[in-house]
Amino acid sequence: MSKSPQKLLLWMTFIMSLVFSVWQVLLNNFVIERAQFSGAEIGMLQSLREVPGFLAFTAIFILILIREQSFALLSLAILCVGVAITGLYPDVLGLYLTTVLMSIGFHYFETINQSLTLQWVEKKETAAFLGKALAWRSAAALSGYASIWLIMTWLKLDYIWMYAIIGCLGLLMVITITLYFPKFEVGEVQHKKVILRKRYWLYYLLTFFSGARRQIFMVFAGFMMVEKFGYSVSEITALFLINYVVNLLFAPAIGRFIGHIGERNALTIEYTGLILIFVSYALVERPEMAAALYVIDHLLFAMAIAIKTYFQKIADSKDIAATMSVSFTINHIAAVVIPAALGLLWLHSPQAVFYIGAGFALCSLILARNIPEIPAQGNEVNWGLIPISIKSDRL
Repeated sequence: MSKSPQKLLLWMTFIMSLVFSVWQVLLNNFVIERAQFSGAEIGMLQSLREVPGFLAFTAIFILILIREQSFALLSLAILCVGVAITGLYPDVLGLYLTTVLMSIGFHYFETINQSLTLQWVEKKETAAFLGKALAWRSAAALSGYASIWLIMTWLKLDYIWMYAIIGCLGLLMVITITLYFPKFEVGEVQHKKVILRKRYWLYYLLTFFSGARRQIFMVFAGFMMVEKFGYSVSEITALFLINYVVNLLFAPAIGRFIGHIGERNALTIEYTGLILIFVSYALVERPEMAAALYVIDHLLFAMAIAIKTYFQKIADSKDIAATMSVSFTINHIAAVVIPAALGLLWLHSPQAVFYIGAGFALCSLILARNIPEIPAQGNEVNWGLIPISIKSDRL
């Protein structure tokens, strides 16, 4: 195995997805069967899980004390420990604490991983690399599902063993790659403070609306499958498996496709498709059609790679770590507000929730058309649709 920084990024992504996918797929069954959670407790747990994402901007202050590569590996280790001990605390307070610990590791890792990717991968190769990383992520999740079948179905071991085995395996893999890979240098010394630049406004807004749409997909699309169409646990799991297999097969090609057609055209395709899908969610009456929409929806999200490559092309290289931290917080603003607000709306009109999703996608489409054909520093925005005058570079 080569000792390139790109290979380290792929292995870190694999470990994260392997461990997190097991935690995620077992969560609902575990909290109901072992901790007797009701809707109130699971709602609070999910809210607590998103708090570290909302606070991801604090990562930039930790980078004053520790290198980005070391921080990413440490965060990955914290994620693994949080998952490993989950089964030991099958009560409300214990699950809240282990979830927050796991989430701290997960969100800090995702923040730093994105930063390192944009620093270590050449601009012309980034879209293809991110597509490859999505395929590695999908392969890891499939491996996680296979481990659940092996440990819990075939070996008949309990949740406590499943969590402990996958968490400890992930931790062992983190230790291995920490020892195997050298310390890689970054191209530019990163700013160690929170930075908001006016010339990045389009990237910030694209990130916000991406987070809003993601919440509607994650919270309400799957919920519709169960509530409206009566999908069983095995059928929902099968749907997840199909999504991961599709990503495994097509994500690398999507990455190369984005590199070929450019960010503006890629995001135009994604957002046009998402408008049609969200409207179709509101109108769909057949379970098979709903499942097909769900898979296409998940596949289109792979094209969000283009938001990252757009930023990489317009960014000052010293801004990358600080901006990734801030963008993760921006992305999670919606995670704090959307589920609760639209959850209340869902009680009166599920269709309205998806029409709002279509509205978010329309806003994203308008914003995406402001991306220049060839984004670069000094050519961040095509002013055709939103002619805003910006005189200062720093907020």
